[in-house]
Amino acid sequence: MGTEWIGFCLASKRSFFRFPSAQSRWIARWLALTCLAFLLLAILAAPAGAAQAGASPQSSNASSGPAQSAPVATPPASPSAQNTITGYHLSPDKYRQAVAYSRAGYRLYFISFAWGLLILLLTLRWKLGPKFRNWAEGGGGRNGFLQALIYTPLLVIALAILGLPTDIYGHWLELKYQQSIQGWASWLGDWAKGQGLGIVLGVFLVWILYAIIRRSPRRWWFYFWLVSIPIIIFLLFISPLVIDPLFYKFTPLEKTQPQLVAQMERVLNRAGLDIPPSRMFEMNASSKLKSVDAYVTGIGTSKRVVVWDTTISKMTVPETLFVFGHETGHYVLGHIWKGILFTAGLLFVLLLAGYHALYGAVGRWGPDWKIRGVEDLASLPALLLIVSVFMFLASPAINGFSRYQEHQADQYGLEVVHGLVPDESQVAARSFQILGEIDLADPNPSPLIKFWLFSHPPLKERIDFALTYDPWAHGGHGKFVK
Repeated sequence: MGTEWIGFCLASKRSFFRFPSAQSRWIARWLALTCLAFLLLAILAAPAGAAQAGASPQSSNASSGPAQSAPVATPPASPSAQNTITGYHLSPDKYRQAVAYSRAGYRLYFISFAWGLLILLLTLRWKLGPKFRNWAEGGGGRNGFLQALIYTPLLVIALAILGLPTDIYGHWLELKYQQSIQGWASWLGDWAKGQGLGIVLGVFLVWILYAIIRRSPRRWWFYFWLVSIPIIIFLLFISPLVIDPLFYKFTPLEKTQPQLVAQMERVLNRAGLDIPPSRMFEMNASSKLKSVDAYVTGIGTSKRVVVWDTTISKMTVPETLFVFGHETGHYVLGHIWKGILFTAGLLFVLLLAGYHALYGAVGRWGPDWKIRGVEDLASLPALLLIVSVFMFLASPAINGFSRYQEHQADQYGLEVVHGLVPDESQVAARSFQILGEIDLADPNPSPLIKFWLFSHPPLKERIDFALTYDPWAHGGHGKFVK
């Protein structure tokens, strides 16, 4: 089961160009963790095959410094920057690559989901849960935390190893289509880091979940939902401070690009925002990726804007300002907090449905699986299976919500840079064109693929909107920026 569809939409990072872009599994996995703490369990239960194979923002050596970006005043001009943009167009060779890359990514998404379900079914059939539970009870006695401390790593490692084939194939696709430059040794190191983080967080989640189930077998789903909300907020807060730096190096933007920061402050003044330069960072994406992106992340004092060094080096200043304006829109329009509310509502429904489904499954097949009851740690694979299916079915709603927010951010970006850059429509269209050429964005996704998988509007739609949106033509003003 791919993880990107969980992480793309639910507020921990609102990116400029995410799905189906060239991002890889491990940051996407931690996006999902940050948004849906409980559903970490579902993520750990399945291969992290990308919905669109891509490289990972965190798939880097944390020790490697940021690549030297081109001076902000003279970034390399892309071919698209030399022409008037009339729509999303690719050369014949790029078109073939984009179609092949996209189709491979879509297939990997659905294959990974099916493979993840098969792994969980085999885990139940092979009775791995009861075996791990017996070891946990033998080593932890009646102490619930010690039991979780033994049981969770065993289950996580078993599922992760079984899920490696789709993870490996996903990275192979990234390398084949030149979306990633990360070597296999480095990739495997990041894979191990991801599993380690999953184990640490999983231990506490499993401990809390089963402590609640044992105290309240009939209302555990509601009480765990209440507990999950502060967990989500806490993880949102610490993610940019603790988790992200384990995989990438972040440098204050004012240190590497002071001229760009000065231009970005003009955008902030127009937006009426006070985001100090200390919350603007450059990420050394070029140490692992060829793709471009930017995102907002964190809440409260950890909230920040991150621009990839690849974006700075491959886009002009006006194009980068539009990207920044898009990210500013996520701040101004409250998308992170709205995403938290959306996540809380979704989690409420999923836990309620999961409660009923788990009781039904354990009641019918529990004796065959050697599961004593829902309060038994051995029931966790069954719960993961149920949550995996529910999250897969919820993907259209999740991604529809995200597409709505991303369209709003595009609109806000156009409005906030109006008058600050020459011909904002062309600037925005060129930035999208550059994204598509580098990230091999699908030039013509089917309606079903868009509905099920896209957390952002397709690039063709985004470019068409940028070229036609002109509320100032007859003396009017923008919807968000007056």
